[in-house]
Amino acid sequence: MLKRAFISSLALLAACGQQEPTGIASSSGVQETCYSRGELDWGGPFTLVDQDGNTVTQDDYKGRYTLMFFGFTSCPDACPIIMERMIYAFDSLPENLQEPRAMMISFDPERDTPEQLKQYVSNEFFPDDMVGLTGSDEQISAAAEEFQAIYHRMEMRDSAMEYSFDHTTAIYLMDENWELKSFFLPTETPQSMAQCMANFLPEA
Repeated sequence: MLKRAFISSLALLAACGQQEPTGIASSSGVQETCYSRGELDWGGPFTLVDQDGNTVTQDDYKGRYTLMFFGFTSCPDACPIIMERMIYAFDSLPENLQEPRAMMISFDPERDTPEQLKQYVSNEFFPDDMVGLTGSDEQISAAAEEFQAIYHRMEMRDSAMEYSFDHTTAIYLMDENWELKSFFLPTETPQSMAQCMANFLPEA
């Protein structure tokens, strides 16, 4: 329990609009491995709304591995970096393995309507079948809690954005039963992510 709380509060939090933290993986004094991270019971049930306006649960995404993160479409720095890391990780996978589904759960239901998410996931550089999820504040909070994901709204009165979020920058690998297999920290390279995922992914 103490290790879980330490990882959640120290290793996974970064501010959008600021530099990503460095040296995180070694600061805990414990080198978490690809396999041991899956022992954490993160990623339980959720009810959210997808980019097509459909109410969905975790059951809708069973049957295939999913690589997912929490963020928001107007995030200026952290989320684009996460997406870039995921794309390069997919490109680094062996060709004989099934590529995971990409997913983002938005912290920002006020701006990230299904229509906005649909435009976001349709980016030509993103995976073709990427999923964007939103919901009520209560639904998003409940989903974040299942993943030990931390976020905090920051008011920005002197900015055109009006507000932003500090938030978890972990990337989670869920298996075909929607159970956590591993997760990745902000300091990890796409190549190390691909190497880890290759231990789990089925053949295409």
